[in-house]
Amino acid sequence: MIVRPRLIASVAVLVALAGCKTTGDIVVDEGVGISAVRSACPAIGIPDYTGDVTLFRTPGSTTADNIDVVAAMTNVRAACNDTGDKVTSQVTFDVLARRTDTRGARQVTIPYFSAVLRGSNAVIAKRIGQVTLNFADGQERAQASGSGAAFIDRAEATLPADIRERITRKRKAGEADAAIDPLSQPDIKAAVARATFELLVGFQLDQSQLNYNGTR
Repeated sequence: MIVRPRLIASVAVLVALAGCKTTGDIVVDEGVGISAVRSACPAIGIPDYTGDVTLFRTPGSTTADNIDVVAAMTNVRAACNDTGDKVTSQVTFDVLARRTDTRGARQVTIPYFSAVLRGSNAVIAKRIGQVTLNFADGQERAQASGSGAAFIDRAEATLPADIRERITRKRKAGEADAAIDPLSQPDIKAAVARATFELLVGFQLDQSQLNYNGTR
């Protein structure tokens, strides 16, 4: 399972609201308005505690002298196409691993997940994959690659016109709502959450592995 303490709540996702500069920035125009441009592409990332895994020679013993293989995800990158009715995002990553016993050639296969979240707390799709690490005789380190994908209806990832207008409307100094951040209003926050998607990848860990990662 991918749910672990603070998995959803602690994945910090910056809502992609931007000005005429770069997506992801919130630009205040003279303190009286927000100019916003929003991408339909999902944010990508690795949830807390799922970006590395430690395998032990003897199950149940988590002492340092019992470590067999340690692996970590890195170089997570995405390619997104949001020009059609379907937003497609492909994420790739590398897995770097090290073993403690370098005798003999060996293959180690580790499962991973790719999950699509909506509103930072609803898993709408999840797939399980595997990466296989090939250690040559005498070799301490190995590397492999994995991938995941998200397919999202563009309409679902687009803010309604009325919500967008309320966010971007220019406010004059002295108006009753000039000092109110529109993104703090409950209905706007809910609409932004519904239109916000994430594509997350991580190792498919069991509870003992999650506990180990969370208490190191």
